[in-house]
Amino acid sequence: MGTEQGGEPSGPSGLPVVGNIYQFASDPLSFYEEVAREYGPIARYKLGGTEFYQLSDPELVERVLVHQNDKFRKGEEYRRILNPVIGNGLLISEGEFWRQQRHQMQPAFHPEALADYAPIIVDYTRRLLADWRDDTVRDIHADMMQLTVEIIAKTLFDVDIRDYEANIADALEAVMDRSEKRLERPIDIPDSVPTPGNRRYKRALSALYAIATEIVEAHDVDGDDVVSRLLRAKSQVEGLDDEQIQDEVVTLLLAGHETTALALTYTLYLLATNPEQADRLGAELDENVNGGPPSRDVIEDLPYTKRTIREGMRVYPPVQSVIREATEPVELGGYEFAEGTAVTVQQWVLHRDPRFYERPDAFRPERWSEEFRDSLPRFAYFPFGGGPRRCIGENFAKLEARLVLATIAQECEFEAVTDELSLSPSITLRPDGAVKLRVRRR
Repeated sequence: MGTEQGGEPSGPSGLPVVGNIYQFASDPLSFYEEVAREYGPIARYKLGGTEFYQLSDPELVERVLVHQNDKFRKGEEYRRILNPVIGNGLLISEGEFWRQQRHQMQPAFHPEALADYAPIIVDYTRRLLADWRDDTVRDIHADMMQLTVEIIAKTLFDVDIRDYEANIADALEAVMDRSEKRLERPIDIPDSVPTPGNRRYKRALSALYAIATEIVEAHDVDGDDVVSRLLRAKSQVEGLDDEQIQDEVVTLLLAGHETTALALTYTLYLLATNPEQADRLGAELDENVNGGPPSRDVIEDLPYTKRTIREGMRVYPPVQSVIREATEPVELGGYEFAEGTAVTVQQWVLHRDPRFYERPDAFRPERWSEEFRDSLPRFAYFPFGGGPRRCIGENFAKLEARLVLATIAQECEFEAVTDELSLSPSITLRPDGAVKLRVRRR
């Protein structure tokens, strides 16, 4: 509980036992915004049996993620949701084991590694485009999910995921869907109850780990990808065995593809609904890429392409909020919070805050001038989190998103068939249903 001279942050009143769950469930994103608007930068609400303190001020976010990060952990809420899927994978591990995991995986995301990945990203995107026909309707979210999982498997594990019998994109989708429902429900339906959803989840999880096992067994210590590095480290890192390496493979497949797929899905949708910005992007690519495959060097010199991705991730951040749990008493904004307090930091609220963004609901890549970026508080924009637990694959994701966008936008324009996005915020900000765009060859 937070206290300040005997008081605590205010927030919306709720019902006994369930708290604010009904207000939250009807429209979570509007709920976040209303709480920030009505109750200020630190506000309290309750979902089921868990009390949360929402932080919607950049300085407070920076204190939690950076300056006082040693007083917070990802906590039990993340573990409850994700432990059944990824075990003790990098995304939810803590302490010294997490530091050793990150150390072993970090070389896969160094600049020299990214240079090797760039041609793979472009080749796999062109392979996808070969299946697209002019004047047809595509579920762009399904396409981006499939593409990004193929890219992550090839770049990090040196495997072509299409060679595996199971449909890994469908398996990942089923697992994420089940995991997110855990967050929405104050009380879980046990996995042992044979509901249709549980049966689908178990089949998907079994398929996912069968693929992870095959990937690990196909590697040895002599390779240079992530799996080989982890195999070499087994004798040096306590707790790192083949089962843990399988957990890391599933973690990277899951976390390494979905957020980039979401960034691309929403950016392509925004371009389809903002033809002026789409034309500016196409003109930049026509002038600088000349119809050939975009390269890593070329993409770094395309300001509007980079701004387009940046703005897409502002309007629709792939992760809309982050939960942290205090590991000891901590002071924030004049309030004292006890050990175990759950706080949320809000990308969705801050990315659309009119204090920092003129016309925050509008898609305007051109707003991202160097002067504008320099004027922003550090955590008014933080799609990849911050501090020591900042996304390990941030630079990879940025490069991948820019190269995929440039490769697609060179050849295609889009018209939105899905009139309005329906969003399903949970662990990530996912679309609720297909995102249908009509493809037109340029």
